[in-house]
Amino acid sequence: MAKRKRKTNGIAGNRILIIVVSIIIVLATFIWIAYRANQKKTAAHFALYPGYGIELPLGYSIHGIDVSSYQGKIYWPAIANMQDRNVRISFVFIKATEGLRQVDRQYQRNWQQSKQAQITRGAYHYFIATKSGSLQAQNFLKTVQLQPGDLPPVLDVEELYGVRPDSMRSRVAAWLTAVEQVYQVKPIIYTSAKFYKDYLGRQFDKYPLWVAHYFVKEKPAVDDGWYFWQHNAAGKINGILTKVDFNVFSGNSTQFSKLLIR
Repeated sequence: MAKRKRKTNGIAGNRILIIVVSIIIVLATFIWIAYRANQKKTAAHFALYPGYGIELPLGYSIHGIDVSSYQGKIYWPAIANMQDRNVRISFVFIKATEGLRQVDRQYQRNWQQSKQAQITRGAYHYFIATKSGSLQAQNFLKTVQLQPGDLPPVLDVEELYGVRPDSMRSRVAAWLTAVEQVYQVKPIIYTSAKFYKDYLGRQFDKYPLWVAHYFVKEKPAVDDGWYFWQHNAAGKINGILTKVDFNVFSGNSTQFSKLLIR
Protein backbone atom coordinates (compact mmCIF):
# COMPACT_ATOMS: atom_id res chain seq x y z
CA MET A 1 0.00 0.00 0.00
CA ALA A 2 2.77 2.43 0.84
CA LYS A 3 4.45 1.84 -2.53
CA ARG A 4 1.21 2.41 -4.44
CA LYS A 5 0.67 5.65 -2.52
CA ARG A 6 4.10 6.91 -3.44
CA LYS A 7 3.45 6.00 -7.09
CA THR A 8 0.12 7.88 -7.06
CA ASN A 9 1.79 10.92 -5.50
CA GLY A 10 4.46 10.78 -8.19
CA ILE A 11 1.90 10.74 -10.99
CA ALA A 12 0.02 13.63 -9.41
CA GLY A 13 3.24 15.59 -9.07
CA ASN A 14 4.08 15.01 -12.71
CA ARG A 15 0.66 16.23 -13.75
CA ILE A 16 1.08 19.42 -11.72
CA LEU A 17 4.50 19.97 -13.25
CA ILE A 18 3.10 19.49 -16.76
CA ILE A 19 0.29 21.95 -16.05
CA VAL A 20 2.70 24.57 -14.67
CA VAL A 21 5.05 24.18 -17.64
CA SER A 22 2.12 24.43 -20.04
CA ILE A 23 0.92 27.62 -18.38
CA ILE A 24 4.42 29.10 -18.58
CA ILE A 25 4.67 28.21 -22.28
CA VAL A 26 1.26 29.74 -23.02
CA LEU A 27 2.13 32.93 -21.13
CA ALA A 28 5.53 33.19 -22.79
CA THR A 29 3.94 32.72 -26.21
CA PHE A 30 1.34 35.39 -25.47
CA ILE A 31 4.01 37.84 -24.26
CA TRP A 32 6.15 37.18 -27.34
CA ILE A 33 3.21 37.70 -29.72
CA ALA A 34 2.28 40.94 -27.94
CA TYR A 35 5.89 42.12 -28.03
CA ARG A 36 6.24 41.42 -31.75
CA ALA A 37 2.94 43.14 -32.48
CA ASN A 38 4.12 46.18 -30.55
CA GLN A 39 7.45 46.14 -32.39
CA LYS A 40 5.68 46.10 -35.73
CA LYS A 41 3.37 48.89 -34.64
CA THR A 42 6.31 50.98 -33.41
CA ALA A 43 8.41 50.31 -36.50
CA ALA A 44 5.55 51.48 -38.69
CA HIS A 45 6.16 55.04 -37.48
CA PHE A 46 9.44 55.17 -39.46
CA ALA A 47 10.49 54.09 -42.94
CA LEU A 48 13.90 53.81 -44.56
CA TYR A 49 14.68 56.41 -47.21
CA PRO A 50 17.84 55.11 -48.91
CA GLY A 51 18.58 58.44 -50.59
CA TYR A 52 18.96 60.09 -47.20
CA GLY A 53 20.62 57.06 -45.62
CA ILE A 54 18.32 56.95 -42.58
CA GLU A 55 14.79 56.15 -41.48
CA LEU A 56 12.44 59.13 -41.50
CA PRO A 57 9.36 59.51 -39.29
CA LEU A 58 6.07 58.99 -41.10
CA GLY A 59 3.12 61.34 -40.86
CA TYR A 60 5.14 64.53 -41.36
CA SER A 61 5.12 66.43 -44.63
CA ILE A 62 7.77 69.10 -43.96
CA HIS A 63 11.37 67.96 -43.57
CA GLY A 64 14.55 69.93 -43.02
CA ILE A 65 18.19 69.90 -41.95
CA ASP A 66 20.48 72.06 -39.83
CA VAL A 67 24.07 72.94 -40.71
CA SER A 68 27.19 74.73 -39.52
CA SER A 69 30.80 75.03 -40.63
CA TYR A 70 31.18 71.37 -39.65
CA GLN A 71 29.50 70.49 -42.97
CA GLY A 72 32.14 72.45 -44.91
CA LYS A 73 31.20 74.12 -48.19
CA ILE A 74 27.70 73.07 -49.16
CA TYR A 75 26.42 72.88 -52.72
CA TRP A 76 22.90 74.16 -52.16
CA PRO A 77 21.40 73.49 -55.62
CA ALA A 78 21.98 69.76 -55.06
CA ILE A 79 20.04 69.90 -51.81
CA ALA A 80 17.20 71.81 -53.42
CA ASN A 81 16.94 69.32 -56.28
CA MET A 82 17.13 66.13 -54.22
CA GLN A 83 14.02 64.06 -53.59
CA ASP A 84 13.48 60.54 -52.25
CA ARG A 85 9.90 59.44 -52.90
CA ASN A 86 7.70 62.14 -51.37
CA VAL A 87 10.40 63.82 -49.23
CA ARG A 88 12.28 66.99 -50.16
CA ILE A 89 14.22 69.35 -47.93
CA SER A 90 11.93 72.30 -47.24
CA PHE A 91 13.87 74.22 -44.58
CA VAL A 92 17.31 74.64 -43.02
CA PHE A 93 18.54 76.05 -39.73
CA ILE A 94 21.99 77.62 -40.15
CA LYS A 95 24.46 78.31 -37.36
CA ALA A 96 25.20 82.03 -37.24
CA THR A 97 26.94 82.86 -33.97
CA GLU A 98 28.28 81.47 -30.70
CA GLY A 99 28.98 83.14 -27.39
CA LEU A 100 30.00 86.79 -27.30
CA ARG A 101 32.00 87.19 -30.51
CA GLN A 102 32.13 84.07 -32.66
CA VAL A 103 30.54 84.02 -36.10
CA ASP A 104 30.33 80.69 -37.92
CA ARG A 105 32.80 80.86 -40.82
CA GLN A 106 30.28 79.38 -43.28
CA TYR A 107 27.31 81.42 -42.10
CA GLN A 108 27.25 84.17 -44.73
CA ARG A 109 27.76 81.72 -47.58
CA ASN A 110 25.10 79.32 -46.29
CA TRP A 111 22.69 82.16 -45.56
CA GLN A 112 22.90 83.64 -49.04
CA GLN A 113 23.05 80.43 -51.06
CA SER A 114 20.22 78.64 -49.24
CA LYS A 115 18.04 81.64 -50.10
CA GLN A 116 19.11 81.43 -53.75
CA ALA A 117 18.21 77.72 -53.71
CA GLN A 118 14.73 78.68 -52.46
CA ILE A 119 15.02 76.70 -49.24
CA THR A 120 13.34 78.34 -46.25
CA ARG A 121 16.13 79.36 -43.89
CA GLY A 122 16.56 80.14 -40.21
CA ALA A 123 19.58 81.24 -38.14
CA TYR A 124 20.64 80.02 -34.72
CA HIS A 125 22.94 81.16 -31.92
CA TYR A 126 24.87 78.62 -29.84
CA PHE A 127 24.45 79.71 -26.23
CA ILE A 128 27.32 79.73 -23.72
CA ALA A 129 25.73 79.70 -20.27
CA THR A 130 28.74 81.31 -18.56
CA LYS A 131 28.35 84.50 -20.64
CA SER A 132 25.91 87.39 -20.55
CA GLY A 133 22.68 86.65 -22.38
CA SER A 134 22.29 90.27 -23.46
CA LEU A 135 25.80 90.47 -24.92
CA GLN A 136 25.34 87.17 -26.73
CA ALA A 137 22.13 88.56 -28.20
CA GLN A 138 24.07 91.55 -29.54
CA ASN A 139 26.49 89.18 -31.30
CA PHE A 140 23.54 87.49 -33.00
CA LEU A 141 21.69 90.70 -33.84
CA LYS A 142 24.65 92.40 -35.50
CA THR A 143 25.31 89.28 -37.60
CA VAL A 144 21.82 88.16 -38.68
CA GLN A 145 19.40 90.22 -40.74
CA LEU A 146 16.17 88.27 -40.97
CA GLN A 147 13.84 88.93 -43.89
CA PRO A 148 10.18 88.17 -44.58
CA GLY A 149 9.84 84.46 -45.31
CA ASP A 150 12.66 83.45 -42.94
CA LEU A 151 12.13 81.28 -39.87
CA PRO A 152 12.21 82.98 -36.44
CA PRO A 153 15.60 83.34 -34.72
CA VAL A 154 16.77 80.30 -32.72
CA LEU A 155 18.62 79.97 -29.42
CA ASP A 156 20.53 76.70 -29.12
CA VAL A 157 20.81 75.81 -25.40
CA GLU A 158 22.47 72.48 -24.67
CA GLU A 159 24.82 72.73 -21.68
CA LEU A 160 25.12 74.32 -18.24
CA TYR A 161 28.91 74.70 -18.38
CA GLY A 162 28.92 74.43 -14.58
CA VAL A 163 26.52 77.36 -14.15
CA ARG A 164 23.63 77.14 -11.71
CA PRO A 165 20.37 76.37 -13.54
CA ASP A 166 18.67 79.56 -12.29
CA SER A 167 21.57 81.68 -13.57
CA MET A 168 21.44 79.92 -16.92
CA ARG A 169 17.70 80.52 -17.18
CA SER A 170 18.15 84.20 -16.35
CA ARG A 171 20.73 84.61 -19.14
CA VAL A 172 18.58 82.64 -21.58
CA ALA A 173 15.64 84.92 -20.77
CA ALA A 174 17.82 87.99 -21.39
CA TRP A 175 18.81 86.69 -24.84
CA LEU A 176 15.24 85.85 -25.78
CA THR A 177 13.90 89.21 -24.63
CA ALA A 178 16.54 91.23 -26.49
CA VAL A 179 16.07 89.32 -29.75
CA GLU A 180 12.28 89.36 -29.54
CA GLN A 181 12.30 93.15 -29.09
CA VAL A 182 14.23 93.58 -32.34
CA TYR A 183 12.45 91.06 -34.56
CA GLN A 184 9.01 91.32 -32.93
CA VAL A 185 8.62 87.54 -33.00
CA LYS A 186 9.18 84.92 -30.33
CA PRO A 187 12.48 83.11 -30.86
CA ILE A 188 12.59 79.32 -31.10
CA ILE A 189 14.43 77.41 -28.37
CA TYR A 190 16.50 74.41 -29.46
CA THR A 191 17.51 71.85 -26.84
CA SER A 192 17.41 68.16 -26.04
CA ALA A 193 14.35 66.54 -24.51
CA LYS A 194 16.28 65.81 -21.31
CA PHE A 195 17.77 69.30 -20.96
CA TYR A 196 14.36 70.84 -21.55
CA LYS A 197 12.75 68.71 -18.83
CA ASP A 198 15.60 69.12 -16.34
CA TYR A 199 16.50 72.81 -16.71
CA LEU A 200 14.07 74.80 -18.88
CA GLY A 201 10.50 73.58 -18.87
CA ARG A 202 7.54 75.72 -17.95
CA GLN A 203 9.38 79.03 -17.64
CA PHE A 204 9.89 78.96 -21.42
CA ASP A 205 6.72 77.16 -22.51
CA LYS A 206 5.53 80.23 -24.40
CA TYR A 207 8.42 79.93 -26.85
CA PRO A 208 8.31 77.58 -29.84
CA LEU A 209 10.35 74.45 -29.09
CA TRP A 210 12.76 72.67 -31.43
CA VAL A 211 13.67 69.48 -29.59
CA ALA A 212 16.43 66.97 -30.22
CA HIS A 213 15.49 63.40 -29.32
CA TYR A 214 16.99 60.44 -31.16
CA PHE A 215 16.05 56.75 -31.14
CA VAL A 216 12.37 57.28 -30.41
CA LYS A 217 9.88 55.92 -32.88
CA GLU A 218 6.82 58.14 -32.61
CA LYS A 219 7.59 61.61 -31.30
CA PRO A 220 10.01 63.32 -28.89
CA ALA A 221 9.42 62.68 -25.21
CA VAL A 222 8.29 66.16 -24.22
CA ASP A 223 4.87 67.60 -23.55
CA ASP A 224 2.77 68.53 -26.55
CA GLY A 225 3.67 71.87 -28.10
CA TRP A 226 6.96 71.21 -29.88
CA TYR A 227 7.33 72.72 -33.35
CA PHE A 228 10.44 70.99 -34.72
CA TRP A 229 11.92 67.58 -33.95
CA GLN A 230 15.57 66.77 -34.66
CA HIS A 231 15.24 63.00 -34.93
CA ASN A 232 18.57 61.90 -36.45
CA ALA A 233 22.14 63.21 -36.61
CA ALA A 234 23.48 60.77 -39.23
CA GLY A 235 21.60 61.62 -42.41
CA LYS A 236 23.18 62.13 -45.80
CA ILE A 237 22.17 64.36 -48.66
CA ASN A 238 23.45 65.48 -52.04
CA GLY A 239 25.59 68.59 -51.73
CA ILE A 240 27.00 67.79 -48.27
CA LEU A 241 29.96 65.47 -47.76
CA THR A 242 29.48 64.93 -44.01
CA LYS A 243 26.63 63.53 -41.98
CA VAL A 244 23.87 66.00 -41.26
CA ASP A 245 21.03 66.45 -38.75
CA PHE A 246 17.49 65.78 -39.99
CA ASN A 247 14.35 67.44 -38.65
CA VAL A 248 10.61 67.52 -39.17
CA PHE A 249 8.02 70.24 -38.58
CA SER A 250 5.06 69.16 -36.46
CA GLY A 251 2.31 70.75 -38.54
CA ASN A 252 1.13 71.31 -42.10
CA SER A 253 2.18 73.83 -44.75
CA THR A 254 -0.33 76.43 -43.59
CA GLN A 255 0.95 76.26 -40.01
CA PHE A 256 4.52 76.41 -41.28
CA SER A 257 3.79 79.56 -43.30
CA LYS A 258 2.22 81.26 -40.27
CA LEU A 259 5.44 80.72 -38.33
CA LEU A 260 7.61 82.66 -40.81
CA ILE A 261 8.80 86.25 -40.44
CA ARG A 262 6.45 88.79 -42.03
